[in-house]
Amino acid sequence: MTTTNVSQSALSPGTVQGNRRQRIFQRDRVRTSFNNRALTWLSIGIFLFLYLPIIVLVIFSFSGASNVGVWAGFSTRWYAELLGDAALISAFRVSLWVALWSTLISTVLGTLAAMALERYRFFGRLTFDTVLYLPIIIPDIVMALSTLLFFVTFAVPLSRYTILVTHIAFNIAFVAVVVRARLAEMDKSLEEAAADLGANAWTTFRRVTLPILMPGIVSGALLAFTLSLDDFVITFFVAGPGSTTLPVRVYSMIKFGVTPEVNAISTLMLLGSTVLVVISLMLQRK
Repeated sequence: MTTTNVSQSALSPGTVQGNRRQRIFQRDRVRTSFNNRALTWLSIGIFLFLYLPIIVLVIFSFSGASNVGVWAGFSTRWYAELLGDAALISAFRVSLWVALWSTLISTVLGTLAAMALERYRFFGRLTFDTVLYLPIIIPDIVMALSTLLFFVTFAVPLSRYTILVTHIAFNIAFVAVVVRARLAEMDKSLEEAAADLGANAWTTFRRVTLPILMPGIVSGALLAFTLSLDDFVITFFVAGPGSTTLPVRVYSMIKFGVTPEVNAISTLMLLGSTVLVVISLMLQRK
């Protein structure tokens, strides 16, 4: 009688259902653990695939050998030779001049465009919004060919000023995206409170709106500066004689023979771009 009761209790619906739930829980736990491990190793593999060549480039930029890819002991020889390369210094000055002016102008225009699109409703707003973001969507080669065709059609000689105009054209879109995102998160009641206290439109903008937007404006400016300083494809098409930028100069150095000096200048460009991007991200999170 006791054995029969035990067997019946062991096979009761509640016990069977509990055992089934336990098996399902264990199976899901094993599956989750396997998926987490697989995703972890997949992420590690992707990062190694993307950044291992960059790490190798940085390491061999400190090699004392005259051949790329040959390690001959730690040396800063190629960084020192950069300071004596007049063509490289000239290219860096052109890049810096274009980046500074294009950043300044595109930041002002991009901020105004972001405020117009976010705060006002006007005829053609959707068309203006679409055209503004085209430089982000279209490929760089299309942007380069279209701007080159524009300058050729109107017989504009290629120089550093054509580079400047082109960089402003595509930097406005990136600045507008960042500033508009910051503007969308802004509490409009702050501006309304300033108006209730007697502030006019200009005072409200200067004392309330601009300080709140400043982190977005600065991060957009840093992003524009980085894009302008590193751009190669568009600049290569619209640059004229005597207006060679640093990326174009590095490309010409590779064509005539790769030396560890290219590794050194690439490392410096990578370091500068990384610092600017990190500052931009920190300001956007602020």
